[in-house]
Amino acid sequence: MLKTLVAVGAASAMLFCGSAAYAQTKWDMPTGYPAGNFHTENIRQFAADIDKASAGKLKITVHDGGSLFKANEIKRAVQGGQADIGEIIISGFSNEDPMFAIDAIPFLATSYPEALKLAKVSKAAIDARFAKQGLKVLYNVPWPPQGIFSAKPINSAADLKGAKWRAYNPNTSRIAQLVGAQPVTIQAAELTQALATGAVTAFMTSGATGYDSKVWEQVKYYYEVNAWLPKDIVIVSKKAFDRLDKPTQDIVLKAAAAAETRGWKTSEEKNVWYKEQLVKNGMKVEAGSEQLRADFKKIGLTMIADWTTQTGAEGQAIIDAFRK
Repeated sequence: MLKTLVAVGAASAMLFCGSAAYAQTKWDMPTGYPAGNFHTENIRQFAADIDKASAGKLKITVHDGGSLFKANEIKRAVQGGQADIGEIIISGFSNEDPMFAIDAIPFLATSYPEALKLAKVSKAAIDARFAKQGLKVLYNVPWPPQGIFSAKPINSAADLKGAKWRAYNPNTSRIAQLVGAQPVTIQAAELTQALATGAVTAFMTSGATGYDSKVWEQVKYYYEVNAWLPKDIVIVSKKAFDRLDKPTQDIVLKAAAAAETRGWKTSEEKNVWYKEQLVKNGMKVEAGSEQLRADFKKIGLTMIADWTTQTGAEGQAIIDAFRK
C-alpha cells in the first residue's frame, strides 16, 4: 500500500512538473490602427518572433483597429489589468504629464535623425514616468513627419481660422487654439467617418494616417511641413512582465529591440511611399508656402516655451541636450 502511494505521488509530481514546464502564457494586445498599417504589421512580427523564440510559451494575440479597446483606452486597460500589453501614442497622454508631449512640439525635431536624437535624450524621463504607473516601455517607433491636410487651399495659418480641426492630443488642440480653429477630438480609427460627415475639415497627421483613412475622398490638399514625428510605444504591465521567467523576459526584450530598429527603418521608407499614394489618388502634395511654414515655426517657438515652463529644469535639460 505504501509503495503504491509513493508511486502515485511520484507520478503526480512528474505530471505537475511537466505541466508547469509547458505552461503557456497568453497576452492580449490591443492597438488602435488597422491591420495594414506599418505599426500593426511590425507588432505582428514582434508577436511572431516571441512565439517562435519561446517555442509557444508566450503567445500574444493582437487586436488591431481599436477592436478590443479604442486607442485612447489602451493605456488604462493595461494599467488596470484588462490587457497585458498594448500600443499607444505617447503624446496622447500629455494631459497627464507634459513630458509626454516632448515629441509633438512643432518644429523641434523635424527629421528622422533629429527625432531619434530626441527619443534618446528623453527616454529616461519617459520610461520613469510610465514605471511609476506600473508600466514598462518595451520599444518606440515614430510616425512619419506630420503635415497639414485640408479641404481647401491654405497659404497661411490665418486660413485655418474657423476650420474644424481634428485633435488627437493636447498639443494639436493647442495648435487649433493658436490658429483660431475649432478643435475636435477624433481618434485615427474614427477619422474617415468624421471627414465624411464634415465633422473635420483640416488636421495635422502623417501620410500614413492619411493613406489608412483614404482622406482623398474628402480632402484634396496636403502640406508637407514636417512639423514633428510623434512616437508610438509598446507598453506592458510590469506585473505581467515580472510573472515571466527570466529566459522569456529576455526573449521579449530581444524581440522589442528588433521591433524598434525595424520600425524606425520602415517608417522612414514608407514615408515616401505614402506620399506617392496620396498623389496617385488625386491629392495635391506641396511643401507649403513660406508664410505657412513661418507661421507654424512661430507657433513652435511658443509651444517650446510653454513646454519648458511646464516641465521646468528637467524639460530644459532635455531641450539643451537635444540641441547640443
